[in-house]
Amino acid sequence: MNELAAILPAAANLSTAEISDALDALRLPGSALGIGHIAGVTRIFGPAYTVRYGPVDQAAPGTVGDYLDDTPAGAVVVLDNAGRTDCTVWGGILSRIGAHRGIAGTVINGVCRDTFEADTAGYPLYALGRFMRTGKDRVQVEAVNAPVSLGDVRVAPGDIIAADQDGVVVVPAARAAEVFARALSLHEAEESIVQAALSGASLAEARQQARYHTLQRPERADA
Repeated sequence: MNELAAILPAAANLSTAEISDALDALRLPGSALGIGHIAGVTRIFGPAYTVRYGPVDQAAPGTVGDYLDDTPAGAVVVLDNAGRTDCTVWGGILSRIGAHRGIAGTVINGVCRDTFEADTAGYPLYALGRFMRTGKDRVQVEAVNAPVSLGDVRVAPGDIIAADQDGVVVVPAARAAEVFARALSLHEAEESIVQAALSGASLAEARQQARYHTLQRPERADA
């Protein structure tokens, strides 16, 4: 078992705040600004399966895509609709099928609709917002399993997506083991701080004992 595979079960329980702090400490981007929980359960964790949309070609229109047939169970569908909020690229049919097929959730640089169906299916949806107007004849799929943008973050296929009530973070696959190791260290430090403070230590003492500031401090660029 490689290092990442060994650490993933524990990493799946980390909060986005802990992962974001680890990304900061390693001087990596990853916190997707503006993308929040819309419907379904409030937890996503899994590798990205990416889809990028563009304006519809009026001369030879494409489709909004049947990519879900090729999305593996456990993957997170990441849809880049260029931040458009005037038309949706995800609706109730996809939420119900995604839930049935064991897809981990959907994250959208854009909007979704039919959120009642996602809630009913317990299917996690994160997006810029919700809007009822269809993307059909307005946008079409331009690329599948290619790099996309999620808010202000680049997402490559296979990058790890984590989401909770606080938002969405993207962990580059090539650095995932390192990021999660740092995040788990931060989690352990925070737990030790709380326990020490509840046992009578001052907050300053508890933080010093846990070396919390050292763990949070970004690494030197020349390190």
